Amino acid sequence: MMGMRAYAVSKLSRIGPQWLPFADVGTPEVPLSRLLRLSLFQVTVGMALVLLVGTLNRVMIVELAVPASLVAGMLALPLLFAPFRALIGHRSDHHASAIGWRRTPFIWKGTLWQFGGFAIMPFALLVLSGYGEAASKPLWVGQSAAALAFLLVGAGLHMVQTAGLALAADLVKEEDQPKVVGLMYVMLLFGMVASALVFGALLESYTPGRLIQVIQGAAVVTVLLNGIALWKQESRDRARAAALEGAKSPPFRDAWRSFAGGAGAKRLLAVIALGTAGFGMADVLLEPYGGQALGLSVAETTKLTALLAAGTLVGFAVASRSLGRGGRPLALATIGALAGAPAFAAVILSSYAGSAALFAAGTVLAGFGAGLFGHGTLTATLRAAPKSQIGLAIGAWGAAQATAAGLAVAAGGAARDAILAGAGDGWAAAPYLPVFGFEILLLVAAAVFARPLLRLEGSGPVETSEAERIFGDDGLARRAG
Repeated sequence: MMGMRAYAVSKLSRIGPQWLPFADVGTPEVPLSRLLRLSLFQVTVGMALVLLVGTLNRVMIVELAVPASLVAGMLALPLLFAPFRALIGHRSDHHASAIGWRRTPFIWKGTLWQFGGFAIMPFALLVLSGYGEAASKPLWVGQSAAALAFLLVGAGLHMVQTAGLALAADLVKEEDQPKVVGLMYVMLLFGMVASALVFGALLESYTPGRLIQVIQGAAVVTVLLNGIALWKQESRDRARAAALEGAKSPPFRDAWRSFAGGAGAKRLLAVIALGTAGFGMADVLLEPYGGQALGLSVAETTKLTALLAAGTLVGFAVASRSLGRGGRPLALATIGALAGAPAFAAVILSSYAGSAALFAAGTVLAGFGAGLFGHGTLTATLRAAPKSQIGLAIGAWGAAQATAAGLAVAAGGAARDAILAGAGDGWAAAPYLPVFGFEILLLVAAAVFARPLLRLEGSGPVETSEAERIFGDDGLARRAG
């Protein structure tokens, strides 16, 4: 019996890393259990995103009868902090607490901001909607409080995610960073899917009191999970704290000029923005398109989120496995961007063919391309940055991605409404198809913009470092010459 058990364990230990792309991410220095615990901060970020964009979006418009334009404005407020992710990353690169922590204070501060936003949010929404005794309050009180709540949550999640990803990159060797990045984003997807299911079940019988309980519960869970994630993760370095005591950190302007001074940096940020916008413009349009153009039910269109997440998960897994074996991150990102073109072409053709299967296939392929693109661009940014600018690089990537995604969603929705207003009661798919077509153009543009970086990435090692080759002031010019 013991021999059979030992045989089974040996077989499972060999199968795990082969079929589970993140099973071998752990090392003796940083075991998998520690990385999984750290990744809980991504679960709370996913929970906040679902609560803001999904649950509260519907509750405010339907149950609380808040005007849709006001809701859209509230949901756009967290976007204001997205460009500051680079500053947050830079500050965490050079911060030293009394015991030498760099990333931990920023993650905890962002957690407290999220908690504060969630704490005042439910009452602000009730005042905003004029529910019960809250109707006696002036409207500006509800608007101001709700705006502050959304701002706090948005700023907190941006700070937590930027510093958290930087901490994850600090803990592992450079060759292990792609697998860690993949693991972190798998946990983000897990947090979003799990939170959507939990929030949906808790609010199935909606009451204002239940809404308050759900939001306050999210606040408590955020503090709890982030506290567990941070426990004994970042080592205390008193020597570093003593060395940095009284020393001034490099001004952000100089650090940013050093990082973005080369043509390669700006080009990479442009690629990230174009590709993210190309994939993100349809985020709020796929489900209504399926319902109006293909006649799918609410239950069927709801499954699209799962299909998109499944495709993204496969993309992360493939990218992590390839990069772990020495693959080129920008090449993978380009493949991901180009995969989005046939994906959205399938979505467009599905309305002509009346095929729900073609629509589902396009959705899965779009998720797959987005997974490759996101993983590839973040890994390229990490590999290109000097060790002293890891936080700044992750912040720059996050700022470009979050800003592009937010603007793309807003532009996609506005374009759909404008076309619908001009088309009247015509073909149901007509307001959506130009948006999907424009996404194809954005993704092709991202691939075209990446070509000089691809040539640079595949040129092999030279005397200078990877960061200097990609982001150096004369890197592209030297290679072109």
